[in-house]
Amino acid sequence: MKLLIVDDSTMLRDMLTYALNEGGYNDVTEAVDGVDGLEKAKNSNFDLIITDVNMPNMDGLTLVSELRKLSEYQKIPILVLTTERGDEMKSKGKVAGATGWIVKPFVPDQLLKAVNIVLDRK
Repeated sequence: MKLLIVDDSTMLRDMLTYALNEGGYNDVTEAVDGVDGLEKAKNSNFDLIITDVNMPNMDGLTLVSELRKLSEYQKIPILVLTTERGDEMKSKGKVAGATGWIVKPFVPDQLLKAVNIVLDRK
């Protein structure tokens, strides 16, 4: 399984990568913003993408919509990991094509549970 993490915080990317590695996901690519994430997604095939919302250059919801326009990412799960808690933002995420919404700060076990569910790994 190849995973892509898109977040402008180095510390958060490190924490996510560590948590995913601990959960058995060892093929993790990191991107620093939506532009970087979209570029990496176009150059490789990922089984899951986890993105932040608030980032410079391209925000996470724009990234989700752009990914959904690509045939290879129409059915790939995309989880949004963000501090945004509001229903309005969540519904924008759903409209953009997000598979799930996880509010920061995240609990590694809950993150892994969500990842396992969307990747259908028990």
